[in-house]
Amino acid sequence: MTGRLSTASLASLPPAVARPGYDRARLTSGIVHLGVGAFHRAHQAAYTDAALALPGASLDWGIVGVSLRSPTTRDALGPQDGLYTVAVRDGAETRLQVVGSLTGLLVMPEDPEAVLAALANATTRIITLTVTEKGYCHDPATGTLDEARPEVVADIARPRAPATAIGVLVEGLRRRRDAGLPPATVVCCDNLPSNGAVVRRVVLRFAELVDPALARWIGDHVTFPSTMVDRIVPATTDDDRREVAALLGAEDRWPVMTEPFSQWVIEDTFCAPRPDWAAAGAQLVGEVEPFEQMKLRLLNASHSTMAYLGYLSGYATIAETIGDPAFARLVRALMDAEMTPTLSLPPGVDLTAYKDALIARFGNPALKHTTYQIAMDGSQKLPQRLLAPARQRLAAGQPLDRIALAVAGWMRYVAGVDEAGRPIAVQDPLAATLKQRAAPVMGDAEGMAKALLGVPQVFGNDLGAAPGFVEPVVAALKAILSGGARAAVEAAARA
Repeated sequence: MTGRLSTASLASLPPAVARPGYDRARLTSGIVHLGVGAFHRAHQAAYTDAALALPGASLDWGIVGVSLRSPTTRDALGPQDGLYTVAVRDGAETRLQVVGSLTGLLVMPEDPEAVLAALANATTRIITLTVTEKGYCHDPATGTLDEARPEVVADIARPRAPATAIGVLVEGLRRRRDAGLPPATVVCCDNLPSNGAVVRRVVLRFAELVDPALARWIGDHVTFPSTMVDRIVPATTDDDRREVAALLGAEDRWPVMTEPFSQWVIEDTFCAPRPDWAAAGAQLVGEVEPFEQMKLRLLNASHSTMAYLGYLSGYATIAETIGDPAFARLVRALMDAEMTPTLSLPPGVDLTAYKDALIARFGNPALKHTTYQIAMDGSQKLPQRLLAPARQRLAAGQPLDRIALAVAGWMRYVAGVDEAGRPIAVQDPLAATLKQRAAPVMGDAEGMAKALLGVPQVFGNDLGAAPGFVEPVVAALKAILSGGARAAVEAAARA
């Protein structure tokens, strides 16, 4: 082993390890990314790395990565000169690629001025974000800024010293305007429906509350392309680090583990230059929404269904869950019978092949994607993954029994106790509220459903009053409470 991964150790890595195909010493930073987590490093940063390696490519697209809370990524990658390994797992094979597109790493709580200065740097032309659904300070049921959220209230009171991603973004854009700099394109890469439109809406509302003239400038000059992102990136474990170190011949404190499949669909509405991401494999299109809905309602809805029902059934990973024939039948029926009819796709999209590929991806045994990880923040995810298609089916008078079973699984999960009586450490911004509502009526399907359907941040004000939704949810929850999640899945799979 050559010690720690770094610029100095690149030349001594094994020949099979791919490494940056450009001169990193000549890189300048053209992108600031808020939320430099594992998904960004396996996805947008990897696409940028590939674009930088193209013949004749501009080297103006290095990425300044910003952690909004924890210094963990900076502490791991700083001594590695920003280098890290993407380990692509497919069955028994693991392929390594060292990515070099990160040119800087900042931690917002430690040095907020450095982050705001980076956003207002003349070389910055794109600001990208992966801050998870809850990071946009919006109401998932309406897609508007949650103006009552305490951190939003605090940022509006002190807009020059923001802590939220939206506050940071607005202050960075204000500095660009005041310095006479061109606008930067803001690209959301999180799983939100119409994510560009949502971010534009919350940014403009926040700006309007602190500086109406700034809101007008942003509305006139800044663009917010919508995107669809797709790559499964499980959390990195210590076993993963040991495996990567053995294959790499060097220690990498923060590699990312992923699958061969990767997709990035981007609305081509940039207000400033951009890397040639299309030549690196991204799809630049006029309208993202059809692709976005396909992914949210097939991949993400299936993931959530397996996360809650699989966890309750005792399965630790998605691969274990889909390996159960009952779950495999349920997921395929959910996709075919209840989700596919809600989609409207452009010509040439082979939906059957896409669904076949999803089942294979879910079953990749090399990806230890845990049901617990996917179950996090369900209150933020259910509205777009399961409830939007539920509303569409209700309006069309169509049944939604499988969607209802997934929602019932979530309800049983957020009560905070598994089927063996062990506590579940529910990770969700509404966790306390959900448990307070569900726990006192645990065992009473109608009571639990009524209590949780009364949370407007998740279900709006309509679904709890819609018999076509309430009745199948109550029936599914009764089945889970009486016989367990696994038996409920088995029964649904036979239907």
